[in-house]
Amino acid sequence: MAGVTDSDDDTDLLGRGQSPAPRYSRRLSDKILIAFHHACDQGDYEIAEQLLRILETMLTRRTVPPDANRRKSIESLVAAHERLWHLRHPEKQYG
Repeated sequence: MAGVTDSDDDTDLLGRGQSPAPRYSRRLSDKILIAFHHACDQGDYEIAEQLLRILETMLTRRTVPPDANRRKSIESLVAAHERLWHLRHPEKQYG
């Protein structure tokens, strides 16, 4: 529909008693992890490290109810730390 914005659609749906479709399909932590890998791919290790700190803060705070994917998220965080370490220390990988 031309000229209709997302917010117009949401208002229309809410006016009819329906819930709007979710705007975001990924968790914020997943998006930060993607941004981390993008920073690594571009060689911007300082930004990658900052993104990891943010991600770690998000994953280590207590949530109620507990996140069912916490273990997988922590494993992804550890793998990301390992990737950054290997990128910063390429000489240590082979000897």
